[in-house]
Amino acid sequence: MDDGAAQLIEALRGAALIGAEPPDLVPLTGGVSCDVWKLETPSGPVVVKRPLPQLRVVALWEAPVERGTAEVRWLRRAQGIDPALVPEVLADFPELHAFVLRFIPGCPVWKDELIAGRVDPAFAAMVGSGIARVHAATAFNRSDQASFPNQAMFSALRLDPFFLHAARQDAELAPALHGLVHLFSDHGIALVHGDVSPKNILVAAQGPVFLDAECATWGDPAFDLAFCTTHLLLKAVWLDSEALRDAAAAMVSAYAAGIDWEPPADFMARAGAYCAGLLLARIEGKSPAPYMTDDLHKTTVRAQARALLLRPQPLDALVAQWQRTL
Repeated sequence: MDDGAAQLIEALRGAALIGAEPPDLVPLTGGVSCDVWKLETPSGPVVVKRPLPQLRVVALWEAPVERGTAEVRWLRRAQGIDPALVPEVLADFPELHAFVLRFIPGCPVWKDELIAGRVDPAFAAMVGSGIARVHAATAFNRSDQASFPNQAMFSALRLDPFFLHAARQDAELAPALHGLVHLFSDHGIALVHGDVSPKNILVAAQGPVFLDAECATWGDPAFDLAFCTTHLLLKAVWLDSEALRDAAAAMVSAYAAGIDWEPPADFMARAGAYCAGLLLARIEGKSPAPYMTDDLHKTTVRAQARALLLRPQPLDALVAQWQRTL
């Protein structure tokens, strides 16, 4: 740990999570945006998380550490909607931009299940309906809007590194990519998680458990569905898996059934536009998908994303037409 270790350890003691003995903070791997540790406590294992000021990616990518506060607020709000959707927040240290979650044992990460070929469309549908419940519960809620004034942070973590970075690389598509930024800012409707990805979802017996909401903001809920759909479609190309495209379709369909705050067709049109931009961004953006290293895979995704940005399709149609190879 760094120079802030002593302060964090004292905070853990102050929260009665540890005693006087030196704690054994075991680093957990996999994240690019946070330090994450597992800690054994007298009442069971917990996870300690602290955002990084600079993300662990090749390109320079700085982000405000205050995003930890946004994550805690999102987790607590989602827990109030359905406790099964998120891990319990045990302690919060705003001055250190750190917090503690209850560790959930025995739950594989959805990303690992998908890569292993264990693709369950029924679980994908539960992911769709779960995030739709959060959006439906917060849609047009002025209290939620006031609690998440995080648009600048969301821009630093999502809009700029994904859409605007890609726009700087491609003059032809720049107008469409800039348009996605305006689309998001013009449709502040509900509480957005911002990082609904298979790597941030646990497969629990009762359904999905959503993690890593540090991008949470008030904004366009269509971004969340598009973001997760993007991951499934990318993996469909990478693994040449029709099952993954089917899982994406199941997720989108289940989500659509929960839309009660606007016409579903309007929502799907925006989600399709975001998905096109995100597909390109995971090839050309500041945070490319690390597994997309094969040139043929990149060409397959890039060609379809470019066509979709120039001629947008609703998300359900985009998924139905998605090709694993050209």
